[in-house]
Amino acid sequence: MSTIDAVLARIDTDLDASLDRLSELLKIKSISTDPAYKADCRAAAEWLVRELNEIGIEASVRDTAGHPMVVGHKNSGKVGPHVLFYGHYDVQPVDPLELWNSDPFEPQIVTKDDGTKMLVARGASDDKGQLMTFVEAARAFMAETGDLPIDVSILFEGEEESGSPSLHPFLEANKQELSCDLALVCDTGMWDADTPAISMSLRGMVGDEIIVRGASRDLHSGAYGGSAQNPNHIIADIIAGLHDENGKVALPGFYDGVLEVSDEVKANWESLGFKVEEFLGEIGLKHPRGEKDRTPLEHLWARPTAEVNGMWGGYQGAGSKTVIPAEAHAKFTFRLVGDQDPDKVQESFRNYVRSKIPADCAVEFIAKEGSPATRLDTTIPAVAKGKKALKDEWGVDAALVGMGGSIPIVGDFKRMLDMDSLLIGFALEDDQIHSPNEKYNIKSFHKGIRSWARVLDELSKS
Repeated sequence: MSTIDAVLARIDTDLDASLDRLSELLKIKSISTDPAYKADCRAAAEWLVRELNEIGIEASVRDTAGHPMVVGHKNSGKVGPHVLFYGHYDVQPVDPLELWNSDPFEPQIVTKDDGTKMLVARGASDDKGQLMTFVEAARAFMAETGDLPIDVSILFEGEEESGSPSLHPFLEANKQELSCDLALVCDTGMWDADTPAISMSLRGMVGDEIIVRGASRDLHSGAYGGSAQNPNHIIADIIAGLHDENGKVALPGFYDGVLEVSDEVKANWESLGFKVEEFLGEIGLKHPRGEKDRTPLEHLWARPTAEVNGMWGGYQGAGSKTVIPAEAHAKFTFRLVGDQDPDKVQESFRNYVRSKIPADCAVEFIAKEGSPATRLDTTIPAVAKGKKALKDEWGVDAALVGMGGSIPIVGDFKRMLDMDSLLIGFALEDDQIHSPNEKYNIKSFHKGIRSWARVLDELSKS
């Protein structure tokens, strides 16, 4: 039996134990955006450090101004690229809790009507299940051979779901330690349940929150209605003007830096057989929105967006309260593509908002961290090796896809550490990440572990 076959056999034998370890991690309430869970975030970092040290990867908790990083190394001077594997141990809040079918921090294995088994818990897919696929692949190699086939470093962060405020300073302070030949990033997905994917582009993002203030206090809508400015109306007017009748974002200069997709790439995307009816049908919708002259995959992977993520103002309790609120709020995010400049997009948005504010009202902006879009190099040897490893495991060619989401650290790896990335993950569209009843298919977890073992093996070959 070859080394890789022995490692894969161990992965199969140890699957139940691997699921138990993942469940232990999933029980830790590492919600990074809520200060109430600060101790839980540290507990998750410490749990990962113990696991890494147990399998022979020297690891430690690294403090930051926010939640800690986990850094580990297994460097034996092996031939081949020295890789840095990145994932995040923090998770999204669980609200609305009443929509969960079970406690989000008590993992449950559930069998669907079609026989598919899945692990349901917050973080099961994003990103604890994903990062543990790599940890378990490394565990199998260490158990079988006493070493890894190439030198490996680990970086797990605890603030990805809350904007990664500590990441830039940490990378800057630890450039020498973290600079490797290649980054491996797991926070991505499959094309479908049977087709692996390598993600080759990521949208950037910039966000803003606005507070529109009118009168000095909430007003009786009978006494002041029709005379006093209503901040809710102002917010509604701002939102209504963000898009034109063709679905384009109406901000001046918004499309500066947006690149057209080549005919070759479009043909590749068309060959994937994407059906927008199935994509939207999965979430109970039928009719796509967006720019009317663009295809659905262009909307997802190659076009920028403007979205309202939250809006509130005035009375929101039971029954009614006839007030004109003194202030109203809204949160916005813009997904960016190509060479769009986050700072310019934000400034265009703010100028637009200011133009909508009446003379006797005021607006306050609360900025969110921004990052440009990232395009990855398809010609690096790691892509070909990744494709071979994935085909060996899944029996079909890996799809080269774009991503609608943002992973800012991938751009940081390139800009700050001059390091290319290989983006391979095993999440599915129906994993309900950021939503109630988040899940990760047992097949995704199992074959994800096997896939990373094959990737490590392929990367070790000249």
